[in-house]
Amino acid sequence: MIHSRAIHAMKISEPALRLAVGVGCKRGTSADAIESAVRRALGSRAFGNIACVASIDAKRDEAGLLDFCARHRLPLRFFSASEIAQAPRTAVSQNATKHFDVDGVCEPCALLAGHADSLIVRKTIDGGVTVAIAAAREPITNAT
Repeated sequence: MIHSRAIHAMKISEPALRLAVGVGCKRGTSADAIESAVRRALGSRAFGNIACVASIDAKRDEAGLLDFCARHRLPLRFFSASEIAQAPRTAVSQNATKHFDVDGVCEPCALLAGHADSLIVRKTIDGGVTVAIAAAREPITNAT
């Protein structure tokens, strides 16, 4: 027989929410600036729940983004402008339109990486870094 105290002491744990983090940044942004922006966007969510970081393929050689992901052993996924154009509609970013001919970077990349239809954190801007977060609906594939 389980006593009521024992019942209150038991915790039912749910699987951790896996997060897909979309990142946009200015050329030359440091890994520390990206980390600060990601942590701010996460709020009370656990950094360890990040399953994948994603951005536009034009950022494939962005040292700060590569260093941030390497530092934390986070898979990094890149999407082409044509893939981003197929993502669920998000807020339009004038900078993304001007520089990459896409409506946005962080929001659609988070949605694509997480196979999601909606964001749990819409675009935040911190020190020239944009971050959006989606809950991953499916297992996230390896970085491309």
